[in-house]
Amino acid sequence: MTSSHATRSPDLDDARPATQPGAWQERLRLFGHVGQPRTDVRLRLVPPFPEPGTRVWRFLGLGPAAADRVAKAMGWLGPVLVAVLAGSIRFWHLGQRRKLVFDETYYAKDAWALLRLGYEGTWPDRKIADPQVLAHPQVIPLSDTGAFVAHPPMGKWVIALGEWMFGLDPFGWRFMTALLGTLSVLMLCRIGRRLFRSTVLGCLAGALMAVDGLHFVMSRSALLDLVVMFFVLAAFGCLLVDRDRTRARLAAALPVGADGLALPDRETGDRTGTGLRPWRLAAGCFLGLAASSKWNGLYVLAFFMVLTLLWDVGARRVAGARRPWRAVLRKDLGWSVLSVLPVAVVTYLVTWTGWFLSDDGYGRHWADGRGGPWSWIPAPLRSLAHYEYLVYEFNVGLHSPHPYQSNPWSWLVLGRPVAFDYVAPKPGQNGCHTGAGCSQEILALGTPLLWWTACAALVYLLYRWALRRDWRAGAVLCAVAAGYLPWFLYQDRTIFSFYAVVFVPYLCLAVAMLVGALLGPPGADRGRRAVGAVAAGVLVLLIAWNFIYFFPLYTGQTIPYSSWTGRMWLDTWV
Repeated sequence: MTSSHATRSPDLDDARPATQPGAWQERLRLFGHVGQPRTDVRLRLVPPFPEPGTRVWRFLGLGPAAADRVAKAMGWLGPVLVAVLAGSIRFWHLGQRRKLVFDETYYAKDAWALLRLGYEGTWPDRKIADPQVLAHPQVIPLSDTGAFVAHPPMGKWVIALGEWMFGLDPFGWRFMTALLGTLSVLMLCRIGRRLFRSTVLGCLAGALMAVDGLHFVMSRSALLDLVVMFFVLAAFGCLLVDRDRTRARLAAALPVGADGLALPDRETGDRTGTGLRPWRLAAGCFLGLAASSKWNGLYVLAFFMVLTLLWDVGARRVAGARRPWRAVLRKDLGWSVLSVLPVAVVTYLVTWTGWFLSDDGYGRHWADGRGGPWSWIPAPLRSLAHYEYLVYEFNVGLHSPHPYQSNPWSWLVLGRPVAFDYVAPKPGQNGCHTGAGCSQEILALGTPLLWWTACAALVYLLYRWALRRDWRAGAVLCAVAAGYLPWFLYQDRTIFSFYAVVFVPYLCLAVAMLVGALLGPPGADRGRRAVGAVAAGVLVLLIAWNFIYFFPLYTGQTIPYSSWTGRMWLDTWV
């Protein structure tokens, strides 16, 4: 595979033993039929990374040796540069907005309580507590009475780490989400590189996420969904590495013919073990952390377990297994389940350590002294189970109307973004220099041209997956489905479009894959490649311009009211 086109992935094709053409095949050749060339199955199991090109660096004046070193370094240097760009705009004036924006009023204060108490304590009403927290001198009206909260603690522990370093102020409670947002761009570059075997497309996917408005706003807000996105993306990357390493073990076990080519082998495909899979263990840990930040991480866990099962079946089939499903059941499934599910459960419980060690956490001693058929389970675990049941009842029963709630059907087309904050400065106030008034808004809106292009990209990926059996398209679609489809089960619940940040990385991968197709197939002539490069370049530049155009709405800058209304492209954005 080249770095510029999403070709059909060979490792989902049926394994075909190399044979000499028969008489009927020779007759078919007379009518233009050409048989499949012999290929090394090891290359089908683990396609190699292509050698990086040096033409650009030599054009810039570097010698052959220096150009080769720079080209090889771009596998890491390119993603780091993209991440530096993403971080520079995410940390820019991060604490300037001295407010508890939107749901920061819950999570920033709960994070501080975790630091001080190990569990979520009780705060006065936000109208009283928020001004005290932001005052000089600061007053922290935290009570040690345990409070009922709707989400597990891990995401708030992440926010608390920033508060531990910088204090309970806007920069402190936003620091960790900005850091995770930056690191997620770096991870996506590397994940895209591994997925597409292309540094260019990997860095493009990361750059697209760097200029996505929803990801940008969530990276600068102390909410939980960006934390969930980070852990899910880390798990996805770990599973990709596990996929390559597992298939490499199968490839190494295949017999090699006299011509030096490895052939499919039934014994190898059916019986070869894949050994310890540490990257899958790491994925289980990250999925546990995602679920212990918000419960929608549980759906991702289920989707990813099915995805890895299908990957194992595909690997066995390519290696030559006669019955790949049976081989997976015998050799892979047990370890796969043990590597993910129990690790995720243990990780989830560990995140509740502060609550377990407390005496005043909400519901901590509910099960003490209670009998019943479950009395053999330790009381702290039963108390936690009861607490979780109450949380579940609260979440599924949350139907309070909100002006910015939205149906998931509208998310991909940006039907109803969420205004995290809005102020209308009068002339002469907060930098407003126009007589018609001004607006300051922080709008959780994805970059429109990126998201609308992603809608077309998802259709293209459906084609690649359904009709071309491209595993990469299937992997991206699975990740989008894991973060998106479960919300259709809760259309009556009060839900918001910014929950979609969990699957933003995979929308960017989808657009990168579409751009690879625009650039043209490997054997295309220069004219086709030039046209494709121009089309891809124009698309990427328009997306970047679109982010710059909406940048004042992502950062709460003061702009004339007419400029604000000009950016309200849809009536539902107001």
